[in-house]
Amino acid sequence: MSLIVQKYGGTSVANIDRIKNVAQRVLKTQRAGNQVVVVVSAMSGETNRLLGLANHACEMPNERELDVIASTGEQVTTALLSMCIHQLGGEAISLQGHQVKILTDNAFSKARILSIDAEILKKYLSQGQVVVVAGFQGVDSEGHITTLGRGGSDTTGVALAAALKADSCEIYTDVDGVYTTDPNICERAQKIEKVSYEEMLEMASVGAKVLQIRSVEFGAKYNVPIHVRSSFNENPGTLVCQEDSTMESVVVTAIAYDKNEVKIAVRQVPDKPGVAMKVFSPIALANINVDMIVQNVSEKGATDLTFTVPKADFKKALQIVNAVAKDIGAEKVESYENIAKVSIIGVGMRSHAGVAAKTFEVLAKEGINIQMISTSEIKISLVIEDKYTELAVRTLHTAFGLDKK
Repeated sequence: MSLIVQKYGGTSVANIDRIKNVAQRVLKTQRAGNQVVVVVSAMSGETNRLLGLANHACEMPNERELDVIASTGEQVTTALLSMCIHQLGGEAISLQGHQVKILTDNAFSKARILSIDAEILKKYLSQGQVVVVAGFQGVDSEGHITTLGRGGSDTTGVALAAALKADSCEIYTDVDGVYTTDPNICERAQKIEKVSYEEMLEMASVGAKVLQIRSVEFGAKYNVPIHVRSSFNENPGTLVCQEDSTMESVVVTAIAYDKNEVKIAVRQVPDKPGVAMKVFSPIALANINVDMIVQNVSEKGATDLTFTVPKADFKKALQIVNAVAKDIGAEKVESYENIAKVSIIGVGMRSHAGVAAKTFEVLAKEGINIQMISTSEIKISLVIEDKYTELAVRTLHTAFGLDKK
């Protein structure tokens, strides 16, 4: 008997008919002789609706109360799916984050899982029940409801698989797997059969929306194979797993993009020790993730400091940076919302030279100006004007031989 964790995203449970389809798939898996834990997201669009209510009520809602509101979407889905399983003759029970004891820190809206008590899950599984768990939810040490950030149900699924030592973790979504780029903007994108944790981490961090980055971190840490599949067909998907020797033969695995960042530039910052710390420490204390950072060469004792943050944190970050700029004697703060980050990813880049040069050449031929550059061992990320995003992605996809044959 195998233990399988299945996670179904918002589009897979968007309405009652789709929830009934999930119930049928779950029971088919269980009746094949498996124990099944199911993690579900809120119905498609529901989290946005709930957050919209909050933002309509208050310009800058309290983050604790936002989590209380946002977590209710998953609660509804768990109950509906359990009801549908019962209707089909199965046995199921719905559990929320606090009932499973998914303990997190207290970083509301982007909490991190600290521990999971898997005993209650094992109890219901031993009784032959399908256990339906609310994704995205947790609880901190003081009993406050927390949420894990956008895509957090992925993390719930993989974390439960790790805690239960499950045989596999299946992530069901509205696409057949992980693609070489977004098929919505590049019809020549092709499905990747197998991708390493490291590549998937980079892809998730730079805009690929198939998996939340922390779910991949859990998978890599606890060696949980993650199978990304469509909930609307039986096609094989993409396996996210440990790197093997065949993966390095492909120089570039994927092209990703992200339009959900903004650029903030602090002009004429005094160039002396400790200034960068004064800029970034309060941002970190506010639980805002800073992505790319560029500092210009010092001229006449001053420099420019430019970085990117998520659009969702833009107002809060700008408020903090404006206060810091006055304190350190910077000349001014500028912000740019119309940007996009385009990234080239592949473990083969470790052993193949010339990827950066080729990237710059391709974009130069298209007249696309590069505003910022960041690199890692297997990734090159570029900030460009957002109106050139689709052109850049398609051109690079072709240039690195990723087009569907």
